[in-house]
Amino acid sequence: MGPVNLVRLAALMDRGQGMPEIAIALIDGPVALNHPDLAAASVLEISRSGVSGKPKGACAMADTVACTHGTFVAGMLFARRGSVAPAICPGCTLFLRPVFAEAPNGNGQMPGATLEELAAAIIECVNSGARIINLSSALLQASPKGERQLEDALNHAAHRGVITVAAAGNQGMVGSSAITGHVWVIPVAACDMRRRPLRESNLGKSIGRRGLSAPGEDITSLGTNGKPQTLGGTSAAAPFVTGAIALLWSEFRGATAAQIKMAVIQAGNARRGTIAPPLLDAWTAYQSLASAHTGRSMQ
Repeated sequence: MGPVNLVRLAALMDRGQGMPEIAIALIDGPVALNHPDLAAASVLEISRSGVSGKPKGACAMADTVACTHGTFVAGMLFARRGSVAPAICPGCTLFLRPVFAEAPNGNGQMPGATLEELAAAIIECVNSGARIINLSSALLQASPKGERQLEDALNHAAHRGVITVAAAGNQGMVGSSAITGHVWVIPVAACDMRRRPLRESNLGKSIGRRGLSAPGEDITSLGTNGKPQTLGGTSAAAPFVTGAIALLWSEFRGATAAQIKMAVIQAGNARRGTIAPPLLDAWTAYQSLASAHTGRSMQ
């Protein structure tokens, strides 16, 4: 059983590749847009001035943590079906909003951004029309001012009906951050193929109560050197949830953000009393939405 099957995404992916009006904002590193498996992707860059028709968020240096990370996450969602990547929703639109600096590769850890940088990027993506935001970032230089700005930005996303999915982090800690503790965010922990939380995945009450688990061990996606790239952790887990939401919203375009979010979080489970969240169940979420929307088959 592969990771897509573990979270019951395969049947949902068989229904379609996602719709262009479902825009996913990747607040991440730059992306190797010259990769042939991203050639058909619809990509728009987000900046302070809004949406740019010609993305400039391509990698300046391929051999950096920022570029490899951004390309890996983009591949999980937007790569060509049949490529080495999961390629969950290549028919959706990619809003590219790089926040990671292209420093030479170091220890390969999750890239980081300040709270102020993340807050500004979130507001720009929301104002540009994103429907879903994928955050796979470590938080750097936390400050009371930065936490207030980030909370305001996440509140803005909630008010505009933009669903925010965030990697729980890879520090092996129990607790929440300014992101994962926010009531509107869906925090994503990483698990292995036996559904057990990875040792490095952060867990906590807010993560267990409002979050989901998804595969984060030995996930293969696009690399920047023409070869597949295999990574793990919560950065690799979060796009499974983001992609599932994008496909569900593509199927049920009249559904509200709250309805989509509730269907994904509540699908197939009632266990919310532990620090480890339940596993994503994309197909049960589809069935739940189908039963609530007339004219949709559950087959």
